Amino acid sequence: MFKILLNERIAPNLHRMMISAPRIALHRRPGQFVIVHANEDAERIPLTIADADPHLGTITLFVQAVGYSTHQLVSMSPDSYIRDIAGPLGHPTNIENWGRVTCIGGGVGTAVLYPMAKALASAGNKVTAIIGGRTAQLIILAEELNAFCHQVLITTEDGSLGQKGFVTNVLSTLLHDEALRPQAVFAAGPVPMMRAVAEMTRPYAVRTTVSLNPIMIDGTGMCGGCRVMVNKEMKFACVDGPEFDGHQVDFDLLADRLTTYKEEECRLLKTLKGD
Repeated sequence: MFKILLNERIAPNLHRMMISAPRIALHRRPGQFVIVHANEDAERIPLTIADADPHLGTITLFVQAVGYSTHQLVSMSPDSYIRDIAGPLGHPTNIENWGRVTCIGGGVGTAVLYPMAKALASAGNKVTAIIGGRTAQLIILAEELNAFCHQVLITTEDGSLGQKGFVTNVLSTLLHDEALRPQAVFAAGPVPMMRAVAEMTRPYAVRTTVSLNPIMIDGTGMCGGCRVMVNKEMKFACVDGPEFDGHQVDFDLLADRLTTYKEEECRLLKTLKGD
């Protein structure tokens, strides 16, 4: 059993949860995730380990309440217990010193991006973070990123905070300026955003890593629910990833797979709300 130590709402439908998990905290590396199983009736949910403290034995997760099981999870109070958490799973982020690195987070993808950016900065990279959301309320972790990034650039679609527009607008500016152009780009967020980032960096031959968050169930590759095509080869995001070369990912197939259980999830969510 894993005790919830903190559960705070930091944005609409988004919670930061700190959980006691000493063994996971000890072995976790940036980019890895866990499978959370809140109770016997809940689905298994893949969540990136946003942070970990091996000394306190805690891990931090950011949970976006979008479906039945994630709504159940964020409703759990501090001092209650999660049934089981499996991890750390997946391959860690490939951390090297490339020089100038741009980390791009869209919406809750910023939570996935955070541990990568922190590790890249610790490795000596000059990290520029570009984070975006529909509105100011959906911008997260800006202060935390400011603690170690060279700069944090914010975009909102409605112009309520930072530059009006999309993260790709800012990326375009950096790519066009040879003095600012990154040697490596890391992106996490909605599939259309990651696809757009990969297509923008491709002509410049800038190494681009995307963090894929498709449907995962068991986290071991047994179910096959997270199949993706990478460089025309079938991969499993949970065991072969979750990070891949963005220039080799078949985003059309990935986008289609993400809608596989949409109808069932909507039906369950209506049950939770009593509709």
